[in-house]
Amino acid sequence: MSTAVDVRSRATAIRSPILTQLENLHARYADLTTGEVATYIPELAKADPEWFGICLATTDGWVYEVGDTSQPFTIQSISKPFAYGLALEDRGREAVLAKIDVEPTGDAFNAISLAPGSGRPLNPMINAGAIAAVSLVAGHSPADKLHRLLSMASSYAGRPLAIDQAVYESELATGHRNRAIGHMLRNFDIIGEDPGPALDLYFRQCSIAVTCRDLSLMAATLANGGTNPLTGERAIREDLVSSVLSVMATCGMYDYTGEWVYDVGMPAKSGVAGGVLAVLPGQLGIGVFSPRLDGRGNSVRGVAVCKELSREFGLHFLGAARSSRSAIRAQYTLAGIRSKRRRAEHDRATLDREGERVIVYELHGDLVFSVVEAIVRRIIERSEHAELVLLDVSRVTRIDGSAAGLLRDLCLELQAGEKHLCFVGAERCAGFLRPIEEALALRGEGAHGLNFADADLALEWCENQLLRRYGATAPAAAAKTALAEQDLCRGLDGPSLRYLESLLERRQYPAGEFIVRAGDAAEAIFLLINGQVSVVVTLPNGQLKRLATLMPGMAFGELASVTRSARSADIRADKVTDCYLLSTDAFDRLGTTHPAIKVVLLENVLRQVHEMVTRLNREVAALG
Repeated sequence: MSTAVDVRSRATAIRSPILTQLENLHARYADLTTGEVATYIPELAKADPEWFGICLATTDGWVYEVGDTSQPFTIQSISKPFAYGLALEDRGREAVLAKIDVEPTGDAFNAISLAPGSGRPLNPMINAGAIAAVSLVAGHSPADKLHRLLSMASSYAGRPLAIDQAVYESELATGHRNRAIGHMLRNFDIIGEDPGPALDLYFRQCSIAVTCRDLSLMAATLANGGTNPLTGERAIREDLVSSVLSVMATCGMYDYTGEWVYDVGMPAKSGVAGGVLAVLPGQLGIGVFSPRLDGRGNSVRGVAVCKELSREFGLHFLGAARSSRSAIRAQYTLAGIRSKRRRAEHDRATLDREGERVIVYELHGDLVFSVVEAIVRRIIERSEHAELVLLDVSRVTRIDGSAAGLLRDLCLELQAGEKHLCFVGAERCAGFLRPIEEALALRGEGAHGLNFADADLALEWCENQLLRRYGATAPAAAAKTALAEQDLCRGLDGPSLRYLESLLERRQYPAGEFIVRAGDAAEAIFLLINGQVSVVVTLPNGQLKRLATLMPGMAFGELASVTRSARSADIRADKVTDCYLLSTDAFDRLGTTHPAIKVVLLENVLRQVHEMVTRLNREVAALG
């Protein structure tokens, strides 16, 4: 079984590339059959050595799971950090440190490691420290203490947990070494009374039944500052989480801890039933379950999978990625923000109707696994309706390998679903586009529309895609020679149009010529008959920035002519362009000779200004 689920989500047709990677990991390590199932507790020997599950849970409650993630097994030593946290809550750090040290030992989990003189266990992750910790759990009776322990574990898992009675009885019958440890702790007054109740509670604690999914959510709860990301229930005080994670990081994998931190780099805990739990603070939790153990008592597949996850997703907690600085800067759709190309009315109506099919995400900072995972998930959640997704990475400082791989896989997955993911400014991120282009080429698909130099060009491309799919747009090369088709002339009757035409001069401009220059006096209103012009300004760095692109039937220069102000921008012919020119003087005379015509022209100018202001207000609202 493979799922990526959240109680708040709905199913979509697009598969998450993260889930695909977990499936690939599961398939790769299912053939790893070294190690042996634990037999020193007879009930554990009954486990199927082929059970194998992988779960990854994020701090906002999303769970990716592959394999035997619902198979119950007992928590065993993975319970130790959680019981230690409960002891810290009940007694406080100072009192707990007086009984249990926090020094790594390099010893096996069942070593009798007590500090010379004081008799303190060297850390709470070995059995001696765990027995001492459970003895510090507050309660009026053994039953009360057990209830508090189970309630605490259930809060971490987000569901009620229970004791596996058969495993508990097996532990009870074979736990002679732990009884010896308990009596030594009593001898040094670490346990101040009969150790029997503490030992019984420890055996029950280790016999709590969990699943691989539970482990991932318990880890995610620690990663989330002690609050379960699905239920919102607090499992441990936030100020104590760092203490629990610290002992997990330094002591959680026993005599393998040093190699674990070097290779994997996450606070972790393993158990002899085959579970491994790992925490990446602030980001996610991992649970892996497979019963075959290595010579140190750690799950062979669990260790291998965690190594691979850390490497593939860049999860080492000492890595240099500045994930806290990475975020979605803005999110909007084409219904809110358009390109600078001005469209005919029927095209505008199509884009208004279908604009939600295009979603734009502006990103900034470093793109690492945890950041891109959330972005990928958000895109997939909206993929049922959205057809074109635009990621603006022009402000991104770095894209690491795991993030690039997820975006590549998402791009391919969307295209397979007849959708499209494209980028803005990806050429600034060295080598980022090449794997995507190569993957598309292998599938016989081109990379057209994959990357754009700026967001405006990308938005225009997306608009064109929507118009091709959902709108009957006029051919781009069509000439609007009839004066009646000009926006500025809307509402004029036949005699008025003929009179106005007698005042116009027709002029042609070659491609690339500047028709108007910023600062020029306003000498005419231009009505575009054929071709295309762009309104541009020169930036301080000398580059030209497009403010608008106008098509046949549109006018320019009208505002400056009405207000008698200087031209505010350059207007350049993008291709061979024909215009009607209405001189400012002729426009002025209309007020005396044909005031009705001038009123219609001014009303159309006002309408266009209103449309422009409305569009700008909509863009401001979309950017939030």
